[in-house]
Amino acid sequence: MTQDLILEIFTEALTLALKLAAPTLIIAMLVGLIIAILQAATQVHEQTLTFAPKAIIVGLAILAMGPWMCNCLIDFFNYITDLMQKITI
Repeated sequence: MTQDLILEIFTEALTLALKLAAPTLIIAMLVGLIIAILQAATQVHEQTLTFAPKAIIVGLAILAMGPWMCNCLIDFFNYITDLMQKITI
């Protein structure tokens, strides 16, 4: 196993992690921003008002994107197993 192959696997793993995490993090950030603007406009600063909607919407987003996330993980698993087959001892 060469250093180039290890770096390639590491790069693919980091890219996959970013690709899977980015949509939910962006959604959470946008919901938090919208709620913060509404709280600033109404001057209601309750911590539970930011947590509950964000948790619900992020949960729904994960449910909606679940099949896509699973397909990405399956593709990465297949990529790793293909590399394992090609490696000679």
